[in-house]
Amino acid sequence: MPKKHHLTIPLHDPLRIGTLVSILTDVAKHHSLSKEDVIFKLFGND
Repeated sequence: MPKKHHLTIPLHDPLRIGTLVSILTDVAKHHSLSKEDVIFKLFGND
């Protein structure tokens, strides 16, 4: 069973770019992926 990973996502509108990059980096590290792979999995290649 995969380990759970909890993140706190701020309710800022809009998110600052540094905050978004930090979130993507954390998710990528947890799943042993690159940030680009995480972005592709979230948004596809459009």
